[in-house]
Amino acid sequence: MNHYFLIRRLTWPAVLLLLGIVALLDETHVAGWGIFIPLLLILLGVLKLAERVALTGEETSTGGSYPGGTYSGGPYSGAPYSGTSGHGGPQTYAGQSSTSIVPAPPHDLSKGPDGGSL
Repeated sequence: MNHYFLIRRLTWPAVLLLLGIVALLDETHVAGWGIFIPLLLILLGVLKLAERVALTGEETSTGGSYPGGTYSGGPYSGAPYSGTSGHGGPQTYAGQSSTSIVPAPPHDLSKGPDGGSL
């Protein structure tokens, strides 16, 4: 399981646990409710730092992540810019032949559409 999501899932249970600990400390007259907000801020800060560390460790080990999945750092085998479709040959789409980009010859505006003069 992804460590980032594990830490995210533990956030609210940790807050409830802190609430229970502060309630227990209040009942035993060790500490009052005034300590809850500072402890809550410390807990949330530590959890956010842990999320960031987990996310950074995930990016360096897999090459990066984004909402659509993970990126391994290599070229996508089906990408049109790679020049190959994974089997070594040129990429072609259904009904198309392999072509390359060739510049069009310069147009001579003094001639008509059939090549004759205007």
